[in-house]
Amino acid sequence: MKKILVIIVLTVFVIASLWYAFLYFATYSEGYRSGELIKFSSKGYVVKTWEGEISQGISGAQIFSFSVMDSNEDVVQKLNEYQGKYVKVRYEEKYGTFFFWGDTTYFITEVVLEKSPHFGRE
Repeated sequence: MKKILVIIVLTVFVIASLWYAFLYFATYSEGYRSGELIKFSSKGYVVKTWEGEISQGISGAQIFSFSVMDSNEDVVQKLNEYQGKYVKVRYEEKYGTFFFWGDTTYFITEVVLEKSPHFGRE
């Protein structure tokens, strides 16, 4: 009986580890988005995650929601600095996420300040 229980526990652990590795390393899509950074904040009760939004139109009708992993400190610092400005971000879309990574499946890996095509300003 103990042998069966050990096999079941090990099987569950291996499957969970493989699922975690798949979600962490596998990328569904990647690309660039640009727009005005209208929101960037740390949110959550127990586990804080970095969440943000980029407005991709003048009216604000197209909103791109994204997350940033805590390990990406340079991106977090730049996004905090560029609040309210026009930015271009590189993202990776994952197949899924965990509650301690973020609310969305879009994760920002790079950010640069751009000139706004709408107003001729940053």
